[in-house]
Amino acid sequence: MKTDADVIIIGAGGGGAVAAKELGELGLKVLVLEAGPWYGNKKWEYPNQERGAKSSNNVEDLSIELLRKQFTKDEKTMNEYEFGRLRWGPADRRRPPWHRNVPKNGLLWQATGVGGTTQHYWANSPRGYSQSIDGVWPISYKELLPYYEKVEDTLPVHPAPTTPKEELFYFGAKRAGWSFIDTLNPDRPGYRPQPNAIKQPNEHLLDTSVTNEELSKMDGCTLCGHCVNGCPHGPEVGRTAKRGTNASYVPLALRTGNVSIRPNTYTTKVLTEELPGKEVQATGVEVRDTWTGEREELYARVIVMAAGSIETPRLWLNSNLPKNDWVGKGLTNHYWDWVTGVFHEKDLMNILGQPHVNPFVGPTSGGRFDYPGLGCIQPSGVSPGLFASLTFGFTDSGHHAVRSTSDDILWEQEGRVTGNELKEWMDHYPNTLSIMVLTDDQPHKRNGVRLDSSLTDEHGPIPLVQYTASKEDKKKRDKLVHISADILRKAGAKKIIRTNWPAHLFAHIESTMRMGYVVDHNCEAYQVKKLFIADNSAHYNGIGGPNPTLTTQALTTRMSEIVAKKYFS
Repeated sequence: MKTDADVIIIGAGGGGAVAAKELGELGLKVLVLEAGPWYGNKKWEYPNQERGAKSSNNVEDLSIELLRKQFTKDEKTMNEYEFGRLRWGPADRRRPPWHRNVPKNGLLWQATGVGGTTQHYWANSPRGYSQSIDGVWPISYKELLPYYEKVEDTLPVHPAPTTPKEELFYFGAKRAGWSFIDTLNPDRPGYRPQPNAIKQPNEHLLDTSVTNEELSKMDGCTLCGHCVNGCPHGPEVGRTAKRGTNASYVPLALRTGNVSIRPNTYTTKVLTEELPGKEVQATGVEVRDTWTGEREELYARVIVMAAGSIETPRLWLNSNLPKNDWVGKGLTNHYWDWVTGVFHEKDLMNILGQPHVNPFVGPTSGGRFDYPGLGCIQPSGVSPGLFASLTFGFTDSGHHAVRSTSDDILWEQEGRVTGNELKEWMDHYPNTLSIMVLTDDQPHKRNGVRLDSSLTDEHGPIPLVQYTASKEDKKKRDKLVHISADILRKAGAKKIIRTNWPAHLFAHIESTMRMGYVVDHNCEAYQVKKLFIADNSAHYNGIGGPNPTLTTQALTTRMSEIVAKKYFS
């Protein structure tokens, strides 16, 4: 059979781009298929208005000038859920997003495009907790360690700098009795800087003779914040400050001379053939051009699914691959929450030496508190619009005015805030500190992704997502919320609001194609030879609560070595 590549990779996000770089460096011809647009590439000068070229395989096609035009700091332009540039949908923003059926009050916060959701991720890159891996996963933390280290060197990952929001968080954590921990593998509770895939601050940051525009074109982070809207700061695409895979692994993949990437190409089916003994192996894919609707078949010796924890099981099911009761099941999501405190200027002067926190300054989350066995929390500073919606609107508690709080609760308010009170809170936005809670929720078979029996789009039956937190997970979240509120109070917060996020905010989606259930310890599907998984869905669990991207990238680096040795030796 004539093949179009040695390896076809479905998805150019957090895992797919890593596989492309690693396999390309091993000498394999790689074709990456990405459903969304490609920002910062000369072949797509107007990626949201016209189809542009079919593919790109040359690092010289990357353009920082285009990226600066396309990645703005405007929240609505970049992150508006239905029609923003970083949405889950086709490049043509005149068309609606691709629909997924999620529970009431649910939100699936993902992005299509080269770089995937790492285009707007916060670049937090901690390792998974070893106690959530050792003796639990089919592989050990020790086996992952050299791959963690390789990814950390490649991105690279550094401890995030301390800006006022981190300083205030550390102050509160210390006064609450918690200790500083200096390790990449915490085994006890404590606070530390966030391991972060954002470059260290620009060395000219305090040089008043250098303008902000000049800083933006140099190496290093400008601490301007708003990282969630995409990062255009740096002298070239491959050296931008935030190391999403569009800026880190994609340029490295193109430099191998072995990798071609096709945006605007939605994979609708994995093609297989039956081997003697009724074994099945992957041979190719069916794809659809998202601009023209044209369909074609492409063939390779190995197929890597890296479409994410929703689309990867959906693709398996829509491809009629062998039945496995665990496909799409076991979804974990770090069962989130959000707690915010507001501070008086005189107190901030005493603690920080300045009257405002200005929470948007610096990396979105430059500090963290780890509690293996419960999860983790991290101080978070987002731009005003996102802050308002995440803090005062996205809640399961209804309007706070109709709720009463007991004396033993550490916060004065819980739930939605509107009207003049909302205006008052927003007036104090510069003096707020928010803490995000990420719970160590466990896989349950009732949670996951299946095909909707009644709704289809141009790519087949759409995914239907289900998630219900267990009683144990709720207890973990509540304990982390109380720790967060106590830290804010010890730091001097005069008023605290717990938002009580719905359980159906889906961002750290993991475990829907679990290792040991759907794929083996090498991330190859048990029932389909030559079909590998390179996204969060292969995680056995939620790795204890830490952000999942680094673990996926480590697993993918390991998987790439195995693919080359097993099928291309």
